[in-house]
Amino acid sequence: MFVITADQIDSRHDRDRASDMIAQLVHRHPAAFALPPDQTSGDEIQLLVPAAGDAFATLLDLHRAEFWSIGIGVGSIRTPLPQSTRQATGDAFIAAREAVTRAKRAEARFALNVPAAGPGANRSAADSPEPPTGADVEALVTMLLLLRQRRTPEGWQAVDLLDDGLAQTAIARTLGISTAAVSQRVKSAQWRVERAAHPALVRLLHNLDRDTSETDDSRR
Repeated sequence: MFVITADQIDSRHDRDRASDMIAQLVHRHPAAFALPPDQTSGDEIQLLVPAAGDAFATLLDLHRAEFWSIGIGVGSIRTPLPQSTRQATGDAFIAAREAVTRAKRAEARFALNVPAAGPGANRSAADSPEPPTGADVEALVTMLLLLRQRRTPEGWQAVDLLDDGLAQTAIARTLGISTAAVSQRVKSAQWRVERAAHPALVRLLHNLDRDTSETDDSRR
């Protein structure tokens, strides 16, 4: 299971953005959350997400908003689940709390954490190759986030229309620019590089979750 804890950046000098962000996430990912997202500690969002793909998509939305330090914890959740996210407990919540604390000092405002006895803990030393660790996955996701962070508003405009399924010729008509200008925006935005990385990063997150679950099962 994935727990995402997002803490609003410089909230003392800004309005409370948590409720608006939660509404946006629920609208964009209506089936993503195991429990309704909660606002905790005033300016903090907490999300419980079962699937790696949904956790990754939620992370991208939070990061693009530019108002959040984001921590992802991967691990077990105590069951049965309560009625609200803020009442839930488990290793993933502890990991997310540690991650969001680190995220506040990270360049991409993102960190990922797994419990200390997480992936690889139940594998023999002879197993090869070693599976990716939480730190490995964090480093790769961070590179993608920093790439997106450099994207211009014009680049986002073209990329969003591509993600909506429009061809570059249709985007040119929509924006009132030439097809060559659209092509240059897409190239500068590194959209194809980013999209090619998405499936691999989702698989890595899924594997972290799977390996953590296997470690939990081995303790029983």
